[in-house]
Amino acid sequence: WDETHFGKMGSYYINRTFFFDVHPPLGKMLIGLAGYLSGYDGTFPFQKPGDRYEQHNYIGMRGFCAFLGSCLVPFAYLTVLELSKSLPAALLTAFILIFDTGCITLSQYILLDPILMFFLMGAVLSMVKCNSCADRPFSASWWFWLSLTGVSLAGAMGVKFVGLFVVLLVGLNTIYDLWDLLGNLSLSLVMFGKHLLARVLCLIVLPLALYTAMFAVHFAVLNRSGPGDGFFSSAFQSQLIGNNLHNVSIPE
Repeated sequence: WDETHFGKMGSYYINRTFFFDVHPPLGKMLIGLAGYLSGYDGTFPFQKPGDRYEQHNYIGMRGFCAFLGSCLVPFAYLTVLELSKSLPAALLTAFILIFDTGCITLSQYILLDPILMFFLMGAVLSMVKCNSCADRPFSASWWFWLSLTGVSLAGAMGVKFVGLFVVLLVGLNTIYDLWDLLGNLSLSLVMFGKHLLARVLCLIVLPLALYTAMFAVHFAVLNRSGPGDGFFSSAFQSQLIGNNLHNVSIPE
């Protein structure tokens, strides 16, 4: 059912047709990009679930989602290995995900779920890896994992607002971390300020900048009139090619 929904939105991006949806744009943009790069021309109508694709090249879009879904297994393995330092526990976690019917089912269709889970688990893995670098702050690996956590948070929020929960998780972890540093009497206030500034930059400023950039790309790509026109003002509609108000002067 949802493949009909999100596959159609991927086609909208390829055809540059403006539409409106309740979710942020990143997931659908990535689906559209995967289709475009794999040779899909955006002409399949996606009218009802179960329609045959026939000569339309849909493999790239499904393959992209399947690839991101398959990344969940190594992500889970590495996260548990880092947390528990136990190889059997990490292997058990990986095997549980490999043979999970729900995970396999969600990952084989054109859906937002594997993309969302990829960024969610990426954020958790990056957070755990960053925590493991606590004994060498401001090193290259520490900056890398902290920045990657911020990128993953932006990705999770950019696919669905459910990504807010992983933002909350990382936020609580950061507060705990900073509280611990504040209680360290051997750490100067200047050094604590540097720790605070690094987290503000990587976990607040960077995700917000990336999240805003997603919408900038979204509006730049979708420049043709489509089913989402009516949700926006006349002034906005006048910028869309093919709209009745295109290039009409709209008073403020």
